[in-house]
Amino acid sequence: MNAAYALRPAWTPLTILLMVIGFIVFWPLGLAMLVYILWGDRIPEIRRHFEMSAASGRQWAGFRGCGPSRASYSASGNAAFDDYRENELKRLEEERRKLDEELREFESYMRDLRRARDQEEFDRFKRERAARTQGGETIEL
Repeated sequence: MNAAYALRPAWTPLTILLMVIGFIVFWPLGLAMLVYILWGDRIPEIRRHFEMSAASGRQWAGFRGCGPSRASYSASGNAAFDDYRENELKRLEEERRKLDEELREFESYMRDLRRARDQEEFDRFKRERAARTQGGETIEL
């Protein structure tokens, strides 16, 4: 019997023994072996999924301007289309800049609104406290 064949992701005596020993020695090792037994045959699919996710992330980052420059995009071979694509990318970048500016303005507005609300609550507290002290109540800390 080949050892590599016995260590396949299945319920073989070797994998069960390794899982039990893993739980005895250090429980995360046993858990890792259990995961390997249950989902080890899907490792190529999982690897392919993460590679595709990373590739799409790199593509997205390149589009957002934090990756490769637009000059590094491959030309389509059609000058009219390349000009069109370049103009659309510039338009989209400008639109993104406008949206980012609106977001900054909105965040500033919300910060000012929170500050005004906090000031109003503090003023109300001071008024109520002054009214209590004038009414003869003593404040104990």
